[in-house]
Amino acid sequence: MSPSLQLALRYVFSRKRTMMMSLLGIVFGIAFFIVTQAQTSGFQKVFIDTILGTSGAIRISDRFQDNESTINKVSTDGKTHFIFKNRENSRFIEGIDHPAEIIESLSNFPSVIGISEILETIGRLNSHSRGQSVQVHGLRIQDHIKVSNIENQLIQGSIENFEKDRMGILIGYRIAQRLNIKLGERVNLVGTKKNFQLRVSGIFETGASEIDKKRIYIDLSTARSLIGKRFGGSILQLALSNVNNAPDVAKQIQESIGHRTVSWQEREKVWLDVFKALRISSAITVSCILLLSGLGMFNVFAIMVIEKTRDIAILRSIGFSPRDVSSVFLWQGTIVLIAGIILGVISGAIVTYIISQIPLSVRGIFSTDKFAVNWDISHYLSAVLLATLFVSVASWIPARRASKIEPAKIIRESI
Repeated sequence: MSPSLQLALRYVFSRKRTMMMSLLGIVFGIAFFIVTQAQTSGFQKVFIDTILGTSGAIRISDRFQDNESTINKVSTDGKTHFIFKNRENSRFIEGIDHPAEIIESLSNFPSVIGISEILETIGRLNSHSRGQSVQVHGLRIQDHIKVSNIENQLIQGSIENFEKDRMGILIGYRIAQRLNIKLGERVNLVGTKKNFQLRVSGIFETGASEIDKKRIYIDLSTARSLIGKRFGGSILQLALSNVNNAPDVAKQIQESIGHRTVSWQEREKVWLDVFKALRISSAITVSCILLLSGLGMFNVFAIMVIEKTRDIAILRSIGFSPRDVSSVFLWQGTIVLIAGIILGVISGAIVTYIISQIPLSVRGIFSTDKFAVNWDISHYLSAVLLATLFVSVASWIPARRASKIEPAKIIRESI
């Protein structure tokens, strides 16, 4: 063990109370940072999983149109491509007229791993002399499984029953509660052109209350009969191999096919900005705690330099270099920092786990029955880096001042 480290340890234990206060500040700051970031990012992750599990990574809908023909279909090498020209003064034509052609064109995008054609319309669902307006989504269930989390969202019934029965229906659990609908019962769905008696094949809960109290799923062909529309008017919901790349992929697709293409980040920008603001504000708050801990340590070391001026002069006179002297104070900061990091990380992980077990019923833009936390190593690394920055600065300034003490001058003044 080097002489500088030995002296540092002696100085640390000679000021147990002040060093303990500095240590507790670092531990609390690191732990609090980890816990707050785990919470806010945890709820954000639940929200993102909910929207991806219901609305997919990308949605393709209305077609751009202006006074001139702006969409040209070309075929090269057996593949279909679309060329889209000027979009100024453009308007929209509702829905996709020829989804098969768009789906064929999307085969040129390797990041697209799932495509579901959906016909969206409004209907009225009646049961037990009661009824309500519902959002009807007509789809092919095997395609939709690839772009959503519908299998895991079912709380009653099964996908198999829905797939076998063309007159089957999946309904949100809030609709089932309100209309007192049970699994296997028949319900009446009223459309603009036809009415159908459908059997309830399943009841789902997405976690998003607005969806659970309004949405139903039926077979695509049944939906077209319901509104008397044999083709067109549908949208496409896409799944991606990497959902974080959705904005770039959406832009490329829109430029290629000439339809409005929206990524989940753009679609949910408001809520994502809210979560981002919460994370930033909590990070700033906790950073202030770590900063105060660093200032406290700076004061401790600064006072120590003044009190130990004579000792420093003696060390210099017996052969300690300025670098050796500064190392004494840097080692003190390092010792406190290492102890603070270890205890802070352990405390943060323990508190995060305890919080994750606390019951919490949330129903709104997402659903959870306990505190959501995100076990992301970046939270721990960020906390450690912040603590290291503040403690390093707090140690370096007094250490630099100690290294500049002139031993001869101090000894003369003390005689």
